[in-house]
Amino acid sequence: METQKTEQLNRGEFLRSLGMSSAALMAFYCMGTLTSCSKDSSSDPTPTPTPGTGTGTGTLDLTASGNSALKTEGGYIYNGSMIVARVKGGSYVALSRACTHQGTNVQYRLTQNDFYCPNHGSEFSPTGAVEVGPAGTPLTLYKTALSSDGNTLTITT
Repeated sequence: METQKTEQLNRGEFLRSLGMSSAALMAFYCMGTLTSCSKDSSSDPTPTPTPGTGTGTGTLDLTASGNSALKTEGGYIYNGSMIVARVKGGSYVALSRACTHQGTNVQYRLTQNDFYCPNHGSEFSPTGAVEVGPAGTPLTLYKTALSSDGNTLTITT
């Protein structure tokens, strides 16, 4: 039985092997058509929310300016390794923020009431269940509890 040696080419080397010039490659890069399915976070889209003022499980001060997105339905923040959102109906949901397919940060979409991975299109329910792949593993769901005065959100495992 013969064993075949596999070579690993990066994207630029592959395209050059097809005879594409440097100018053509630059045009592709500038148009944004060369994206990748990489775990390298440098290729991930920039998230729109600002990081929250917490570092994960514990409490979030909802009066802090870094958490102001949570004052409105549809708003969300990244807090440590999780995404915290004020979902449709006004309740709070905390899930692991990294898509289980390749680790891109998910985003909350109010109109669909789901969490969406902008990298490959995976969709998750507010309970973290996979609704649309390629992700096959659910996001971790954390428990949330709002204080009686509405100023503090407690997040636990």
